[in-house]
Amino acid sequence: LFRSASVGVPVRVADDTRIAAALTTGQELRRGGARLVLISHLGRPKGLDPAFSMRPVAERLAKLTGASVQLAPAVTGARVRELSERLEPGQMLMLENVRFDPGETRNLPALASALAELADLYVDDSFATAHLAHASTSGVPHHLPSAAGRLMEHELCALSATVERPARPLVAILGGARLREKVDVVRRFFELADAVCIGGAMCFPFLATRGHSVGYSLCPREAVESAGAALATLSGSGYRLALPSDLLLARWGEDEGAVTRSLIGVDVPDGWMGLDIGAKTAAWYAGRIAAAGTVFWSGPMGRFELPEFTAGTRTIADAVASTSAATVVAGGETVTALRRFGLDDCVNHLSAGGTAMLELLAGRELPGVQPLLRNARSST
Repeated sequence: LFRSASVGVPVRVADDTRIAAALTTGQELRRGGARLVLISHLGRPKGLDPAFSMRPVAERLAKLTGASVQLAPAVTGARVRELSERLEPGQMLMLENVRFDPGETRNLPALASALAELADLYVDDSFATAHLAHASTSGVPHHLPSAAGRLMEHELCALSATVERPARPLVAILGGARLREKVDVVRRFFELADAVCIGGAMCFPFLATRGHSVGYSLCPREAVESAGAALATLSGSGYRLALPSDLLLARWGEDEGAVTRSLIGVDVPDGWMGLDIGAKTAAWYAGRIAAAGTVFWSGPMGRFELPEFTAGTRTIADAVASTSAATVVAGGETVTALRRFGLDDCVNHLSAGGTAMLELLAGRELPGVQPLLRNARSST
């Protein structure tokens, strides 16, 4: 029973990155003579919805492997059990979208038990869903001998090493938005890192707590409160925190698009918004990266999707790609930026774990990982 990563594109598979990534473990199991029953989900269907069928995923997997991949007509049931029992060594059966069954997200023991009846061993290779207490992630391991797949193992080792035994200095580059979701990770790096460099929209709540004006920059009140709470944990080690000293601003007109302006300093005037760190800040952060022993980067430095505001993120990406330090890059937007610049092969580890990554780095237990650890301890 092989739990693979979720796929994000309904109807057709426009990006098979996650499917291809799961091949390492799947192919290793097949070479050993395993018969694979594949579990995954697509989107967030409300009940049975053909638009979220796993059929295109099964078809793409068959093309990538050159093997037969049969799609089961359901998640569980007599027909599904029959198909699993008829599998020959090396063959694969993909279950329908596991979220078609309401017992998945409710973590119902009956669904976990029914899934476990399809196999002799459970392998979980879906780190992106490890934070979810769902039947296919945290329920099944209570019924079967279980193990982590290669992707799951690599994610856990790389992320754990970053916070538990990093080569020093440890430099964290944190950007993007939604500080409220990431505040516990920020706090953790305030405790662990030798330098924490803040960019992107995340910098404005921190600047606001220090009395700077932020203009029309993204800076909701709850984010300012989160920044204040995080800063309170710094106590006497405030030197670890690096905030921008210059910015690239934009004023949005009705017709002409973005009018940009470089700002020396960080007090954003009314009618303007900060959309990138400035050149001085980018160079300063790049210097920290060059001197690091370990670099963790999550979140772009600005609206890199727009040509006018790419420079800050590009400077950080180049520095991360060229450093001799151990490098971990996490988060969907950050990974997207690296790939856009053609630098995704220049770092040690790319994590698209999302919420699971944030939970792990914040020091929380993951429902999809703890059963695997218990199984590992009981088998040694």
